[in-house]
Amino acid sequence: MTAEFFTAEFGYYVLAGFAAQMIDGALGMAYGVTATSILIGAGVPPAAASATVHAAECVTTGASALSHHAFGNISRTLFKRLLLPGVIGAAIGAYILSSLPGDKLKPYIAGYLLFMGLVIVLKAFRQIPSKEVSSHLGPLAFFGAMVDAIGGGGWGPIVASNLIARGNSIRETIGSVNAVEFFVTLSSSIVFFLTLGLTNWQIIVGLALGGLIAAPIGAWATRKIPHRPAMVLVGLLVMGLSIRTLYRTFQ
Repeated sequence: MTAEFFTAEFGYYVLAGFAAQMIDGALGMAYGVTATSILIGAGVPPAAASATVHAAECVTTGASALSHHAFGNISRTLFKRLLLPGVIGAAIGAYILSSLPGDKLKPYIAGYLLFMGLVIVLKAFRQIPSKEVSSHLGPLAFFGAMVDAIGGGGWGPIVASNLIARGNSIRETIGSVNAVEFFVTLSSSIVFFLTLGLTNWQIIVGLALGGLIAAPIGAWATRKIPHRPAMVLVGLLVMGLSIRTLYRTFQ
């Protein structure tokens, strides 16, 4: 059983988890989208892929949250404002996905994210004073978490990109959004477990192990990336993921 578990395929999932968490930890997004895309491409059904990725994320997001806390990247105020709506939205999204197909929402969400990515890139080349965003945080967290559960990813791209585009501190946005993501992921994982059960343990362990290794490196990188290049990277990443989703939807 051990030999069958730790195969070359298992190593592939470890590398995938490492790469996804490095991106997510440093830029505040894309673990779920990246990992879910890999699984769906390998033939795993969307609901099972989302459930598998979220199970692995319970480990990786916990490690990421602790790492961002250790590096002082978390705003307590932002964390508290995002937490409860995010948990509720994740539970509802997981229930919807376990009952109904969620693919119909993807092109609309991708279109929104494409626009937000463009806004972030444009703002990177303007002098915009940093400000603490305090409005519409509850609906943003609820919507981002629900989409994350339905689509297998989207919490970071929706929530972090929106806050950054509105002028919130990049470091505190990434740290706080990553910290709340642990509770968002845990909420959706519980619902997936109760409705679908839990399988694909080789994939879960591989993704989680790779993410654990990458989590502290990604949190450290958040403090070192300069403001303007970080905004450009975030914007281009969001736009690239959105274009990919639209292409896969309409091809």
